[in-house]
Amino acid sequence: MKIILLQDVYKQGVAGEVVNVAPGFARNYLIPRGMAVKATPGAMRKAENLRKQADVRRAERGKEFDVIADKIRESKLYFGVKAGETGKLYGSVTPADIADQLKEEIGLDIDRRRIGDHPLRELGEFSVPVRLEAGLAPLIRVVVYREGHDPRLEAEAEAEEAAAEVEDIAVTEAEMVEAAVEDKGSAVTEAEEVAAEDIIVAESEAKEPAAEDEKGVADETSEEPEAE
Repeated sequence: MKIILLQDVYKQGVAGEVVNVAPGFARNYLIPRGMAVKATPGAMRKAENLRKQADVRRAERGKEFDVIADKIRESKLYFGVKAGETGKLYGSVTPADIADQLKEEIGLDIDRRRIGDHPLRELGEFSVPVRLEAGLAPLIRVVVYREGHDPRLEAEAEAEEAAAEVEDIAVTEAEMVEAAVEDKGSAVTEAEEVAAEDIIVAESEAKEPAAEDEKGVADETSEEPEAE
């Protein structure tokens, strides 16, 4: 059945475009929802004007979708699941699961049929396409991890452990610096004591010849004969 789309329809066409679809799809879905009209001669004459209006709306929506695409690229979704030893899931993470979490995490209501191509059935990190309008298909990062091993908590614990190690190293270095300063102070004190001792010895040595000279003079004086 030939119809004229009144708005962009996923996998069918853009507003103002004349397309052929299954009669039941047109009568039961597109036309009742105001998404298309039957391609009558009168509707065909209006199609060109409709296309122009749609182009303007599409340009405006394109800017909105650019913002949405950036949000999707910046996001990462996490799913804790049960899995076997080989990493195969007991079940799967489906496009519907991703759509639900997208809505919960960043407030985006995306049709599950626009997300990915198949369910995720093993552990790991995946880049899943989200097909928006205007030809955009940003990738959302999806992490599927074993239940009880949330990588976010493990990363936080590792960061805390690393921070504690850095703090321990800093404390050890500070203690080493303090000990080095104390050792240097002790060395200075010892040097000062040695220098003081050297001065005392030098002064003592300097006094000994003078004392001997004075003794010699005294001896000479005592030996002089008394005048008659």
